Amino acid sequence: MSAKAAVRRRSAGKTAAKKTAAAAAPGPNGAGLDPRRVIVQNVQPAVNGGRFPVKRTAGETLDVRAEAFTDGHDHVIVMLRHRRAGASRWSETPMRALGNDEWQAPLALEREGAYEYTVSAWVDRFGTWRDELSRKAAAGQDVASELLEGAAMVGEAAARANAGEASALERTAGRLGGDASQEERVALALDEALEVRMRALSSREGLVEAQRVLTVRVERERARYGAWYEMFPRSAPSGRTHGANFDDAAKRLPAIAAMGFQVLYLPPIHPIGRTHRKGPNNTLKASPGDPGSPWAIGGPEGGHKAVHPDLGTLEDFVRFVAAAREHGLEIALDLAYQCSPDHPYVKEHPEWFRHRPDGTIKYAENPPKKYQDIYPFDFETRDWQALWHELKSIVTHWVDHGVKVFRVDNPHTKPFRFWQWLIAEVQREHPDVVFLSEAFTRPKVMAQLARLGFTQSYTYFTWRNTKRELTDYLTELTQSPVREYMRPNLFANTPDILHEYLQVGGRPAFITRLVLAATMGAAYGIYGPAFELCEGRAHPGTEEYVNSEKYQVRKWHLDAPGHIREIVTRVNRARRDHPALQYDHMLRFLDIDNDQLIAYRKTSPDGANTVIAVVNLDPHHAHEATLRLPIGELGIAPDESYQVHDLLGDARYLWRGEHNYVRLDPHAMPAHLFVLRRRARTEKDFDYYL
Repeated sequence: MSAKAAVRRRSAGKTAAKKTAAAAAPGPNGAGLDPRRVIVQNVQPAVNGGRFPVKRTAGETLDVRAEAFTDGHDHVIVMLRHRRAGASRWSETPMRALGNDEWQAPLALEREGAYEYTVSAWVDRFGTWRDELSRKAAAGQDVASELLEGAAMVGEAAARANAGEASALERTAGRLGGDASQEERVALALDEALEVRMRALSSREGLVEAQRVLTVRVERERARYGAWYEMFPRSAPSGRTHGANFDDAAKRLPAIAAMGFQVLYLPPIHPIGRTHRKGPNNTLKASPGDPGSPWAIGGPEGGHKAVHPDLGTLEDFVRFVAAAREHGLEIALDLAYQCSPDHPYVKEHPEWFRHRPDGTIKYAENPPKKYQDIYPFDFETRDWQALWHELKSIVTHWVDHGVKVFRVDNPHTKPFRFWQWLIAEVQREHPDVVFLSEAFTRPKVMAQLARLGFTQSYTYFTWRNTKRELTDYLTELTQSPVREYMRPNLFANTPDILHEYLQVGGRPAFITRLVLAATMGAAYGIYGPAFELCEGRAHPGTEEYVNSEKYQVRKWHLDAPGHIREIVTRVNRARRDHPALQYDHMLRFLDIDNDQLIAYRKTSPDGANTVIAVVNLDPHHAHEATLRLPIGELGIAPDESYQVHDLLGDARYLWRGEHNYVRLDPHAMPAHLFVLRRRARTEKDFDYYL
């Protein structure tokens, strides 16, 4: 058969295949009549099969993987298809084979917004033919017929090429089916440049696409990385007996920024109700001068869109936000959807609250805790649509006044569908808004809130204190499918939570938890002055601070002996200077032969920066151990020496091999934070680079 005849025959077959495919039942991998042979499945990452978007930040690369194969021994071509959400045209990136019918391709996420991605595949007829030809020729078999078949495929491709490339392919087809020696024609057929051209011009006959288009939501850096500092503005240093205002609080901004924080989080700044106002230490009776809990929102001066008059005016707050921005700080506001009995909503919209049989409104409870000063909203009210839109308007009100970060109080006590709607609505208009979920609740509820759109989530980190607890939990957060949608924010303490470890461990315990939170997590936070001053006094048998700032103005003596401000500054400087600490997914735990010591490393996505942490979990006693560092994974030869530079104490050590000795005395410093430095390839000794 001539080459031209072979071309005609294959063209006819191609037309028939197209007609058969057109008549096939829908669904490339489903039941029904369908001649297509390729299977595409298990495209990852995907959250709940693609029902919810994967989360990343601008500048990251999404590692897309899929399974794609066909029957028999035929090769397949697998392509990652991607586009900005809403774009009309798709871009394509060839996927590379990993073995075992698994494929991978990177998707660069350059800008904020949503991207869509899917995977398509089809039988690689030329690649299959080329492989068979190679094996037959290597075995010394006659491949004259196979060369004619290849000539036909190249001729078909010429018909799909542009004019310039078509002529070259037609000449190649003629040579493959010509009179040259078999060795010369085989060499031409196996030329890699020809394979590249043929893959590009593949007919895509029998193409199959994954059943679902997946989405990745790309947000700004603060969604992934940031150090949070919580402060009650009314407790800022001032000469006022009733508490400070925003101008007083602004005087603390330089010090907070100098410690290296990026987010300053304020509890509610709104008017506080007087009815059932709580007194110091959550007592039921308040004296005339007691300020009450900021979470009992609303009074005669206004509600969620107003500022407490003792703090200043709305204009004062806007000036405070601008001053924070000048110091490199973003203001995060507490978003607490609840009201005091004195909130204007209670009179204007009594239908938005749940009533008892006697007609009174039911206050909030979390038995045995009672919150007599707070009314929760009734999200099952018949007027739910008006309620939802009003609650959304609270967020947009503060966005219009310069706030782009919200810490959401107890979101697990409100409907899932409400949060899915509200976050999508707000981010559609303001895609740079960040929502932090403060949901200390059941794991599946926390996870669902994250899937629905919360940018970050509080975690159980506070209650994970042993080596096993920390290793298991942080591995789950950073290495399991959870990492695709749930970004942890590791708060070391909060106004509500003073863990027993901090109550009994003293200053070393605070340093330990600081290092763990700030280096295990790309996002972490502290409840500021209390943590700086290592405040460990709690009511016996509870995690409640004595003289809690939630119920009274505290006069903090920020320069009191024993504060850890300088150590906080060093840790945050390390986070700023070392990209490895700005991501979660590169966390890997290391072997260390002492259960009181925990060790782990983080490497930046480009592999250029590695930080190693070793932390003593016992705040009372010194411990020593041998640490195993898998140097082969870091590109270090067995006989190569390398330097570890401690960012907390500035000491430098020369290590060699995988096993090295460490000792940590918590009363000196309970942690090492090493940056790995390797010798530069110069003749000068001790010339290191990152």
